[in-house]
Amino acid sequence: MIEIRLHGRGGQGAVTSAELMAQTAISQGKFAQAFPSFGPERRGAPVTAFVRISDKPIRIREKVYNPDVVVVLDPTVMNVTKVDSGLRSDGYLLVNTHRPPADLRKEFGFTQKIATLDAMSIALDILKVPITNTVMLGVFAKALGEATPDDVREPFIHRFGDSLAAKNQAAFEKAYSETRVEG
Repeated sequence: MIEIRLHGRGGQGAVTSAELMAQTAISQGKFAQAFPSFGPERRGAPVTAFVRISDKPIRIREKVYNPDVVVVLDPTVMNVTKVDSGLRSDGYLLVNTHRPPADLRKEFGFTQKIATLDAMSIALDILKVPITNTVMLGVFAKALGEATPDDVREPFIHRFGDSLAAKNQAAFEKAYSETRVEG
């Protein structure tokens, strides 16, 4: 089983990212669950979402405390939340930032594998909005080898409709091709 925790801010698509990860896994014949953790937060407040993906039925129904992967949709969240809390030592930290992994290791003391990508630039260029969810899905897919661009096509169409799906597909593919993992 792969356990994933996503960190973002309200309105950035963390919950949608989690849902799309789960839908993609299910379309591949796997079992998956996705759920958010938030209260009466407002747009811009920190939000956490969780995903589990497995080849077997998933019986756990609680937050992810020791994730294999942490996805950070908004790097400013790292200043208010310890995003690597509970992250397995052999885990992956995927961060939307223009900064190289070495800078993040030095500032935050991260020791796990790190993939960084300036997802915001890709989102603004292709989607024309500051929402990085499908871009960071491309980072996740490339870093972990869990999905290909073809695997997300139908879940994107189902979630966004044809025209928005095409833009999100392009953003995903750009992230997929540009992501590099260090460590």
